[in-house]
Amino acid sequence: MQSIPVDKANRFLEPGPIVLVTTTDGGQPNIMTMGFHMMVQHDPPLVGCVIGPWDHSYDALRRSGECVIAVPTVDLARTVVDIGNCSGATVDKFQAFGLTPLPARKVAPPLIGECLANLECRVADDRLVDDHSLFILEVVAISNDPERRERRTLHHRGDGSFVVGGDTIDLRDRMVKWRHLQD
Repeated sequence: MQSIPVDKANRFLEPGPIVLVTTTDGGQPNIMTMGFHMMVQHDPPLVGCVIGPWDHSYDALRRSGECVIAVPTVDLARTVVDIGNCSGATVDKFQAFGLTPLPARKVAPPLIGECLANLECRVADDRLVDDHSLFILEVVAISNDPERRERRTLHHRGDGSFVVGGDTIDLRDRMVKWRHLQD
């Protein structure tokens, strides 16, 4: 086994697909790219995500308490990276990247029409924000595009390279303890 610096832990414990987060501040929508997030619990559905004061979206989320987590697919890979390389303080990212803002059902920030799914969220707990930039969000509505042909997601390896997810291994028949979680 080879020793690896501890600051590379995220390259092995990557939390899930890269997502886009929309917020609204003073009526102006913004999009950021986020890689540090995790499911916290099922019911109610809680998501932990790191959005820090270095992100333009941070103040908007603190003030409004709402956001949308949008799940892009591999066809948006370059756009996802480019969104993360500029600031909503100076760029209208919906316009700059040709993305379609759609009205959400339960929160003010818009959905992203080109994404596979959009999870509307409200801040459920902000006690870890000051120390760790960790927001706990409750998912209050979900929209997805069942007609979308591209369904493969992007998983950042922490170094600018990505793994593309998409193959499914179905082991539901073995999940006897967790059958209640299946559709």
